[in-house]
Amino acid sequence: MQTAHGTSLFLGIDVGTTGTKAVVIDMHGAFVAEATSAHDVFYPNPGWSEQHPADWWTSTVRAVKEVTASIPNACTRIEAIGLSGQMHGLVALDGRGDVVRPAILWNDSRSADICTRLHDHQPGLATLLRTTGNRVFPGFQAPKLLWMREHEPAAFARTAKALLPKDWLRWKLSGEFMSEPSDASGTAVFDCKRRTWSSEMLECIGLSRSLFPDVAESPIHSTRLNAAAAHELGLRAGIGIAGGAGDQAAAAVGSGVVAEGVVSCSLGTSGVVFAASNSWKTTSQGELHAFCHAVPDRWHLMGVMLSAGGSLRWFRDVLANDAVVEAKARSIDPYEVLAERAARISIGSNGLVFLPYLTGERCPIPDPLIRGGFAGLDVSHTRDHLARAVFEGITAGLAGSVDLLRALGIDVAEVRLSSGGARSALWRGMCADMFDARVSLLASNASGASGVALLAAVGAGAFASVDAACAASITTHTATAPTPEHVKSYSAMKARATLAAKGALHAPVLA
Repeated sequence: MQTAHGTSLFLGIDVGTTGTKAVVIDMHGAFVAEATSAHDVFYPNPGWSEQHPADWWTSTVRAVKEVTASIPNACTRIEAIGLSGQMHGLVALDGRGDVVRPAILWNDSRSADICTRLHDHQPGLATLLRTTGNRVFPGFQAPKLLWMREHEPAAFARTAKALLPKDWLRWKLSGEFMSEPSDASGTAVFDCKRRTWSSEMLECIGLSRSLFPDVAESPIHSTRLNAAAAHELGLRAGIGIAGGAGDQAAAAVGSGVVAEGVVSCSLGTSGVVFAASNSWKTTSQGELHAFCHAVPDRWHLMGVMLSAGGSLRWFRDVLANDAVVEAKARSIDPYEVLAERAARISIGSNGLVFLPYLTGERCPIPDPLIRGGFAGLDVSHTRDHLARAVFEGITAGLAGSVDLLRALGIDVAEVRLSSGGARSALWRGMCADMFDARVSLLASNASGASGVALLAAVGAGAFASVDAACAASITTHTATAPTPEHVKSYSAMKARATLAAKGALHAPVLA
């Protein structure tokens, strides 16, 4: 594709929790440039997490202007935009399109009691799993609306539209209300199997269909950039805006995880195991999220560990602060020091098990009150044993998600690792052995923004399909194969961890 000013470019915008990222790719899917602009999160009460949508717009304008300034003729060469963003958030708009209250974010827990009622009473867990395929968590959008109805009735009465964060940005860009299936899947009122809003769920919990926007598949240019937004961004009015995707599905596209056989695993503060599926599949108790993928007529299964890298950070700060001192003296990362210490200990940590449930858990144990700790501790254990047990406990939890995928018939031939933990050779080897699969790293940094830029390119006709776009633009390196004897040893260790989890304590319920 060629414009009068050079080859076509595509822009991806990702409205994250801490900032907005803008990425530009070329017509071949190759990375060109990126920019990020920060925005704030507010915590007005314990368990609350909010943002002002106007701040998203400010950070979007800054990021887009910065990234386009670095590319010759970018503003005339950009042919389409793709949108991604933090999932589950609630942006309530009145009939004029004004924001009713600050956006309630994915990590806000104020609706926990409502989620308990939805599971235990009306509509009940069985109905939830049958209609949406998923449990309901406090971060999901619908429980937030129910919380508004109970606690902020005046604000709820004013609400004419309930938008997800990236779809609010779409409204700012186009003046139109539209969503797509991958992000809508995380509302708790979307029929993921049929890829449409669930009339049964909406009726059951008393929410009007009119609150929610229509949906179009992720690569489709369902709206267009209006003149006012184009002027503010310095882009051409009328260019297409692809449906885009929620952040996890968008990152999966950016990682090439769009068909069965390739799985992704993020080793960040939380841990996420993500797999594409050619058909609708669910786990019996909703341990895995079962959402629509950003690829038409495909779905994805996702296991979320709440404290993956977060557990390692806790260990560093509370029990291994000397690793920080040593790392500073050696000019290396403290996590490298912890990995070196863990590598001195044999598989299984001499019977010591770490349970990484520091903030509850989602998968493979969907229990917000379960708590972690060390099990099997004796006088022979050193801090090096503790370090290895933490690495092993986190990886065993992630392997639980992989095991659930295989139980559903999902082929796990390759796992693509991302986020900070993927830099550790020890951790990569541990993942290969516990997942019993080849693990690899992406040759370039993938992100939700790069994924939705690819979706925009597909919608513009630069690629015949999402599969073709990923095949043309995404490569991997640093493959690590499982070691058969290690796989066997870790199998025993995982069994011990499963046994320890059955005796895990729970957080006290405060009156």
